[in-house]
Amino acid sequence: MHDGKPGMASQALGLAEATGFPFSEKPLSIRRPWARLPPLLWLAPLAAPKGAGLSLAPPWPDLVIGCGRNTVRPALAIRRAGGGHTLAAQIQDPQFGRDEFDMLFVPEHDRLRGPRIVLTSGAIHRVTPERLAAERRRFPALDALARPVLGVLIGGANRTYRLDLRRLGEIAEMIAAALRRTGGSAVVTPSRRTGQPGLAVLRERLAGLPGAIWDGAGDNPYYAYLATADALLVTADSVSMVSEAAATGKPVHILGLDGGDAKFARFHETMRKAGITRPFTGEIERWSYKPPDDTARAGAALRELVLTHLAIRPPV
Repeated sequence: MHDGKPGMASQALGLAEATGFPFSEKPLSIRRPWARLPPLLWLAPLAAPKGAGLSLAPPWPDLVIGCGRNTVRPALAIRRAGGGHTLAAQIQDPQFGRDEFDMLFVPEHDRLRGPRIVLTSGAIHRVTPERLAAERRRFPALDALARPVLGVLIGGANRTYRLDLRRLGEIAEMIAAALRRTGGSAVVTPSRRTGQPGLAVLRERLAGLPGAIWDGAGDNPYYAYLATADALLVTADSVSMVSEAAATGKPVHILGLDGGDAKFARFHETMRKAGITRPFTGEIERWSYKPPDDTARAGAALRELVLTHLAIRPPV
């Protein structure tokens, strides 16, 4: 289960896939009056989701995975309804009900610790060598781009960082200057937070240069861009995008933004000290590192927990 946001969906699906178990996906859209209340105050949380195919009802699963604040109460309600047969795992700090979850997956920069907590250096994700290879085959035109190919992952303003059109223009100019110096191409994927005005700035400043900018139409080439790129440039506002870029093992340059907080600072420091990321100063550098194994390790830990539980629990 996840709240529908791409970053949350990627983490929930990535962990589910890493367990190796069959699963069904539940993107939770919350109806009134639940949507007007903080999840801690929800009564009858299994009735909160709306939409076709989103009902939360028996038969209860062996495992429920949640990511996002709107999944906490439903996940715990499913665990209780399962009567000891259902395990519940949550990605990120749920803020409440921590002791009721069988396993929590929390990034190190959140500083939450405990016996049932699996720490990750960044975000869980869906990037695997197999997925990258398959997605690259789906977009064969990318192989014709001039090298080096810069994969540019653009986020947007959030509660912590600011990305206005001025800064976006500066970033685009730095990318354009790098391409003019070294040749090559840029494949750019904005997020929903970038917005149409931001997309227009990117198009204007990168016009005439080799590459592609995804505008949200047609099949999403995100994983194909990761697979094709020789180096990656990622805005600092997204732990998920930095973590996904790091999973490729390619150089990851961070595009600095105004703002930030202590948690983001700890995350970026961890990535720098591990030799995974470097600030982007206009030059495309080359270096290597061992990609983090957070997702595979998390999936293996959760799989072992579920198999142990299945072996000892009484029959239904």
